[in-house]
Amino acid sequence: MRNVLLGLTLLAILGPTVGSTAPATITVSAAISLSDALDAIGQTYRASGGGEVRFNVGGSNVLARQIVNGAPVDLFISADASQMKVVEDAGALAPGSAVELLHNQLAVVTSSSAPAITTIADLAQPAIRRLALGDPQAVPAGVYAKQYLEAVNLWTALEPRIVPVANVRAALTAVETGSADAAIVYRSDVNAARQARLAFVVSGSQAPRIAYPAAILKRTTHLADAERFLTFLRGAAAAAIFRRYGFEPATAGTAPRPGPGLVRQR
Repeated sequence: MRNVLLGLTLLAILGPTVGSTAPATITVSAAISLSDALDAIGQTYRASGGGEVRFNVGGSNVLARQIVNGAPVDLFISADASQMKVVEDAGALAPGSAVELLHNQLAVVTSSSAPAITTIADLAQPAIRRLALGDPQAVPAGVYAKQYLEAVNLWTALEPRIVPVANVRAALTAVETGSADAAIVYRSDVNAARQARLAFVVSGSQAPRIAYPAAILKRTTHLADAERFLTFLRGAAAAAIFRRYGFEPATAGTAPRPGPGLVRQR
């Protein structure tokens, strides 16, 4: 009888933990434009019992290079399909895991001392001497900005004034510190602005289609936890947070238009 009681006591103490495993901590490398939104989402995810998530944010091109070089990452969220394809071409993506997660738009911000800017053509006025944007050869925000400026026939005129920087938040900082008169950033970055002023959000038929793909890494040792977090990122709670920070969640019924055969809706 004593053994039975002892067994029941131990079961009462250990029962909730026997056969269960606490969620693993996963590492997510994500485009720096997502940093504020992901911080908020991470808090919500933890509060719901989802476990800890470490975010490694930076320029998507830098993150892709880190992953190709073996960085221990479970999930990658890029600001464009090109950098995701760099990782795919290196054989680092878990097959079938890539999805289109979010959309964004370009925005023009100016310093408090800059003249009024209401159209993209206004950037060509002499008072705009320095225009900051992500490195147009590598950083997605800069690549998108160059595509747009070429589409509206302004790239050649503005190229001598461009200050290329390491990532889109650095472009915003350049305006905030007075190192540039204006910058082309994402609409979502305007939420982080303290001194810079929003001039306008780029729209219309010539605006680039900005999509953020997400994918699980083949090297993850926490596949179930990475899948759980990616599912959460595509759910209603995360969508509300993404919208609050200026992003538009991709809808499951919208066919993506990425680079050659990389990202697909699921």
